Amino acid sequence: MHRSASRLPRLLACAAVPVMLVVAGCSSGSDDKKDTATAEPSAPAQPTVEPAKYIDLPEACKALDGKTTGKLVPKAKSKNGTPGNSADISTRGSCSWNGLQDQGVKGSQYRWLDISLMRYDSDQALGSGAARAGKHYADEVTDAKGTEGAASVKTTPSSGIGDQATVVSYTLKKTGADFSYATVVARTENVVITLNYNGAGYAGAKSPSVSDLTADAVSAAKEAVAAVTKAGPGSGSGSASGSDSGSGSASPSGSDSDADSGAGAAPDNSSTKSPAPKESATKAA
Repeated sequence: MHRSASRLPRLLACAAVPVMLVVAGCSSGSDDKKDTATAEPSAPAQPTVEPAKYIDLPEACKALDGKTTGKLVPKAKSKNGTPGNSADISTRGSCSWNGLQDQGVKGSQYRWLDISLMRYDSDQALGSGAARAGKHYADEVTDAKGTEGAASVKTTPSSGIGDQATVVSYTLKKTGADFSYATVVARTENVVITLNYNGAGYAGAKSPSVSDLTADAVSAAKEAVAAVTKAGPGSGSGSASGSDSGSGSASPSGSDSDADSGAGAAPDNSSTKSPAPKESATKAA
């Protein structure tokens, strides 16, 4: 009996060893799982867009030199131009000139000139400013080509005017006169420039040729591109967000009725105020 009693503590001690090892093993696995569960996942890399090159615009009425507007519209009602309405001239602006030059027995010459500037910021959700401007550029060319009533429409890519440019020319019968039109749409980085120039002869005067108007419009468009290049360079912001600047919904557009009333009515040199152009290029005349 004494021998059996002395062996009992040793047996119990040996039996307890596997239990302790099992408990220790379970405890270690639980801690590993806890560490894994509490580890913070790494944040995915955010996509970036190229920063917009131009962060400002020149005043639309000053994008063309006074000598240029004086040549294209010799008897402008307002030599300094009529600015269009804009909530933010750093992102959009427009200006127009129109007038009738009386040449006595040779009749009269009417001219209309307008220019619009649209700048696009880079946006994480919408893309780079240059890409967004490219879409607006294509839309402006399409609008010019689709002018209602236009005849002999000619579309020609033009080099040497910003990054890309297109000239759309045509003729249009209005107010008893044959109007000649030239529209230049140009893009330089994230800015789109649309310049419209048209004219007609009245009281027996011959209307200007489309080729002559086109040459003058191209020269003026180059001048406007240079004004943008000078006024707006900067580092830009590739992460601009929530901005309506240059968004599709905010893109200004002029209606044909507005354009018709601006220069399509019989021109004169009276003090009748012509409608202010909207924020985009107006299809004048």
